[in-house]
Amino acid sequence: VQLQASGGGLVQAGDSLRLSCAASGRTTSSYVMGWFRQAPGKEREFVATLSWSSGRTYYADSVKDRFTMSRDVVGNTGYLQMNSLTPEDTAVYYCAARRGKYIARLSEEYEYWGQGTEVTVSS
Repeated sequence: VQLQASGGGLVQAGDSLRLSCAASGRTTSSYVMGWFRQAPGKEREFVATLSWSSGRTYYADSVKDRFTMSRDVVGNTGYLQMNSLTPEDTAVYYCAARRGKYIARLSEEYEYWGQGTEVTVSS
């Protein structure tokens, strides 16, 4: 499975961005997609996860009620809609995938990773 993340950019505080993660290769209906981020000088952290088969999602407390994951099943693309962005959301965002149907929050549970897309939020 190959993952291609896109949609990052430079925005102002309060703005919105939508990240995309296109999956290709030997994808199936039973996999889980996740988003992680890594800010400068910090460790990679969990942001959100979505079960491709059920659509169930789970979010980190820091983004709950501001970020929303969704999926285009036909297009094999996952999305992360980010609203009310703050400078604390500045990071490189990575999408990841794992086989199975249960959502996961730990990076080591994911088998496939895309390249990062950079999000910078200015104050």
